[in-house]
Formats: sequence, C-alpha cells, structure tokens
Amino acid sequence: MTLVYWIWGMTLAIITFVVVPFALYLLHRTLKAARSIERYARESLAAGIGIATNTSAIPALELTLATAGSLVEASRLLKARAEEIGGIAVDLAASR
Repeated sequence: MTLVYWIWGMTLAIITFVVVPFALYLLHRTLKAARSIERYARESLAAGIGIATNTSAIPALELTLATAGSLVEASRLLKARAEEIGGIAVDLAASR
C-alpha cells in the first residue's frame, strides 16, 4: 500500500508544482493577448468613426457636382446672351 501512496503523492506533487503553474502561465498569456486585442479594437473603432465622419460629405459633393453641371450650362447660355447684347450695343453705337 505504501507504493500506491507514494505514486499518488508524486502525482499530486507534479500536478501542484508543474501542471498548475504552467496552466496559470498560459492563462496569463491569454489574458494579456485578449486585453491587447481589445485595445486594438477600441483604436480601430475610433479610427473608423473618424473615417466615417470625414467621408460623410461625399454625397453632398455628388449633389454639388450635379448642380455645377447645370450651372455650367446656364453660364454658357448667359455668355451667349451677353455676346448678343454686346453685338447689338456695338451696332447701336456704330449707327449713331
């Protein structure tokens, strides 16, 4: 019976002094990695919010570009009318 107790005691000693500390070491490394991942995720979220905020004006820019196209056409019409009026003014000035 003493051999059984000796083997049992050695098994408990190995578990107590080898397996448990090694498991605690691995758990500590896992906790450090999880905290690091959480910190990086928070930083990524802040960066993503900044990007979303800075790019929120893009739809307004598309609307501005669409409006600018119609403004260009209107300015061409105004230029043509101004040239016609200028030509009439020159003709009137020449006839006097």
